[in-house]
Amino acid sequence: MPMTEKELVERDAKRDIGAELLESVRQMKAGKKVIVHKIDVPQVVQARISAGLSQSQFAALMGVSIRTLQDWEQGRRNPSGAAMTLLRIAARHPEVIREAQMA
Repeated sequence: MPMTEKELVERDAKRDIGAELLESVRQMKAGKKVIVHKIDVPQVVQARISAGLSQSQFAALMGVSIRTLQDWEQGRRNPSGAAMTLLRIAARHPEVIREAQMA
């Protein structure tokens, strides 16, 4: 269950970010293995970022509202078949999307 805003503020008030960063540097220098967290980025986000476009630019290029793009990026909705095909092209060939934006 996600922490509430109050719980996050209380937790962060007790943290010493500087000390945590120094400890991380010491561990790296010592060659200690650390846990690496991998975050799965939705294909929509990958396509937009690799094309180097903002949400508003990418939404306009895709012919959808910014809200629809945000819903796709946050997993609240799924793109239609045609939109999914465009997203696959955008992810694999961002230069094509950038070129299309220039036209």
